[in-house]
Amino acid sequence: MNEPLDIAAKAQSPLQVSAQSAGLSSHEARARLAEYGRNCLPEPELPGPVGIFLRQFLSPFIYILLIAAVVSLGLGQLPNAIFIFAVLLLNAVIGTVQEYSAQRSAVALRVMVKGEARVIRDGSPTRIDAEEVVPGDLILLSSGDRIPADVRLQASFSLAVDESLLTGESTAVTKNAHADVEDNAPLSERVNRCFAGTIVTHGRGRGTVTATGLGTELGSIANRVTAERISEPPLMIRIRQFTYQVAGAIAVAIALLVAVMLWRGGYGAESMAMMAIGLAVSTIPEGLPAALTVALAIGMRRMAAYNVIIRKLVAVESLGSCTFVCSDKTGTLTVNELTIREAVLPNGSVYKITGEGVAPGGKVLGDRIDLLRTLCITGMLANESHLDYSGGEWVSDGDIVDVAFLVLAKKLGLSLTEHRNGYRQLDLIPYESERAFGGSLNLDQEQPHLYVKGSPEKLLTMCKWMECDSGPEPIDSQLIERQFESLAQRGYRVLALAHRPATNGDAMSQLGEMIFIGMVGMIDPVRPEAKNAISRCRHGGIDVSMITGDHPATARAIAAELGLCGLDDRVVTGPMIRDATAQGTNAMDELIHSSRVFARIEPRQKEQIVETLMRAGHFVAVTGDGVNDAPAMRRANTGVAMGKRGTDVAKETADLIITDDNFASIVSGIDQGRIVYNNIRKVIALLIATGFSALLLFFCTAFAGLPMPLTAVQLLWLNLVANGLQDVALAFEPKEGGELDQPPRSPTQPIFDARIIQHVLITGTVMGLLAFAVFAYQIRVGSSIEDARNLTLLLMVLFGNIHALSSRSETRSIFSMPFFSNLFLAAAVPFAQFVHIAAMYTPGLNDVLQIKPVTISQWLTLAGVALMLLVVEEIHKWWLRHRHGWAESSRQAHSTI
Repeated sequence: MNEPLDIAAKAQSPLQVSAQSAGLSSHEARARLAEYGRNCLPEPELPGPVGIFLRQFLSPFIYILLIAAVVSLGLGQLPNAIFIFAVLLLNAVIGTVQEYSAQRSAVALRVMVKGEARVIRDGSPTRIDAEEVVPGDLILLSSGDRIPADVRLQASFSLAVDESLLTGESTAVTKNAHADVEDNAPLSERVNRCFAGTIVTHGRGRGTVTATGLGTELGSIANRVTAERISEPPLMIRIRQFTYQVAGAIAVAIALLVAVMLWRGGYGAESMAMMAIGLAVSTIPEGLPAALTVALAIGMRRMAAYNVIIRKLVAVESLGSCTFVCSDKTGTLTVNELTIREAVLPNGSVYKITGEGVAPGGKVLGDRIDLLRTLCITGMLANESHLDYSGGEWVSDGDIVDVAFLVLAKKLGLSLTEHRNGYRQLDLIPYESERAFGGSLNLDQEQPHLYVKGSPEKLLTMCKWMECDSGPEPIDSQLIERQFESLAQRGYRVLALAHRPATNGDAMSQLGEMIFIGMVGMIDPVRPEAKNAISRCRHGGIDVSMITGDHPATARAIAAELGLCGLDDRVVTGPMIRDATAQGTNAMDELIHSSRVFARIEPRQKEQIVETLMRAGHFVAVTGDGVNDAPAMRRANTGVAMGKRGTDVAKETADLIITDDNFASIVSGIDQGRIVYNNIRKVIALLIATGFSALLLFFCTAFAGLPMPLTAVQLLWLNLVANGLQDVALAFEPKEGGELDQPPRSPTQPIFDARIIQHVLITGTVMGLLAFAVFAYQIRVGSSIEDARNLTLLLMVLFGNIHALSSRSETRSIFSMPFFSNLFLAAAVPFAQFVHIAAMYTPGLNDVLQIKPVTISQWLTLAGVALMLLVVEEIHKWWLRHRHGWAESSRQAHSTI
């Protein structure tokens, strides 16, 4: 529709040239707006609190309790029905509070494309609402603009765009309107195009809008980010499995109990119905939702102390479950600031530069550092950036390559202000990708001097001399090329510098016969704490991979420094993934599992990597800070965003946010996640063992032909009030120690595993048989059914007290643990006993519960019976500890043989 512009003439401004085209007419723009829609992303409908509340009733536990409540009403048992409905309401309220967190990923994406855009309409430049941009619009770009749509460039003048949000590359991409690029090239290589949401860091340009809204690259990411999450947090998977297992077991138990009562005889229909209701109420872990919520909330608070903010409550435990962490490179493992790490001079001098980022802290290591002054001054003068100390920190503005030279000047003790003022600029050669160099003509002691920096290949063609100890000597091109190859092979971005005396005039005409000064190797440096954090992850059995949009050589160098791979290991690239995808699933699996470093990766390919790892059975966590990371974070089991540099999209997509952008904080999050999961296991073991003891009590009673041992109301009181306080308090249990010394849980391991089953069978059997013995004995000696139930309920409360204290650890003795390390539990145990005894003396409540005061002698006798549970649990823990020691000794002996 519009002819490309010729902007070869340096003096010609693309903005002036662009005005020669009429662009779209207002009428045509309105027609296209009606056809394509506004340039915005759809906002998803968030579920309201009512919908979330109603969804809480979609659970097998709830179905069983609802049936129990309806049956109770039908039998005229109003107190039972009221208590059960109260349990259902409490569970729904807790679930509603837990789930009511809006997912605002699309909102954050829409913010990125809002604002104004400068387009040509009816032949004149004009500013319009960015949402009114339409395909076919001629758009004008300048430094600082956030690009509102995907654009095919027609003209570019020193145009550089920060695309790190889409590609993950730390450096701005230099654009070339006249480059011939294939349509299916990686995003980072499409230098003749600009993309919505990216930012112009330098220069100017003009282009035709090719896509808006959901049709843009950003829009395609929005589709994947805002779609319903396919994967679930590990805890939700395990809890769901556990729920169905328990619900199925309860249904089977009820059927068996009815069968036993029919076989035994002597039970009427109403008696059997009430026994069935009692069994259901006793075995359903009503206290689990409250205890689970508290455990997660405590974990959330503890994680905040380690700079880990939880956006979704169930994500507290997710990191502890993960077996694989896919980390972004830029801004996560590295500081996202180019740093000059090495300088090489033609005389063979090599200088190492320490420090990271824009802070000038660091040193220049090497002999005769004064030789670097000319190189550094050249980089400082051929420069359009700024570095200032403001608000207690160093702040930079401009191209990060230019900023790197200003930081180097500070490390050498050079004054930026003095040199810029002392070397007055006469002419400027702006950096252009077509030229691959830039320069500045300055007065040096009243004599014009030309300073140039650019690609080594380009500067070698301009240089006739090279700077040596004794002065300029004829250039040795092979020497320079060897130095360049050495830097490039180690993943550095290499820049060369040259200078020459000049005359006052056009700088471009004086580029020949220059003096080659040297080269610098730049890299986005590794965070100091990242290597140790990765090592700790591996020690805990968690694998780590690095996924970046950067160059393979750079990725390999960074990964080698982090210990993720060797310098000769293969780096998997985007084109390799594209080829493997075409060959099928097996080829893709083999490719992904063979590497831990991935480069030139696009957002969809990052998703494919995550999908492949999850297909292999991993629980995957994805870290990142850009828009390009959001789809993979959404696809993974757990998304982790960086808080300081992270985009709104990454933060809103993530389950957790690392506020200090420190990869090491993830390790602390993993540690805390495992503590939370261990506490949830303890709560579940406590609840299920109590339920199993009640189940055994009911079956023994049915076999003996005795009446119902505890009423439904008494069982609800036991589960929710007396023992419920202890269930919740157990969630406050602190770290036992050694959590990161254990391998991660297998993704296939259920929450109700063999160790918990063993615990439930042993402790539940002891409690159930002893409770039945007390109940049967009371009936045998002529006590009333109410008195027998009263003593049996008190015994079950005492069992709950002892069981809660013993459940603080699965293997450690209760006597080896500080009693007051969990103050909540230390208070909850005596308080639960006090509440139950107080209920015995409370008029009205004791009638509903059908309980009454007991004598001191009766209480002491029951306490002695309850202590038998402690003896059994201590023996069981001793056996577990020694069995582990025997197994370890056997393995060591076997390995020695």
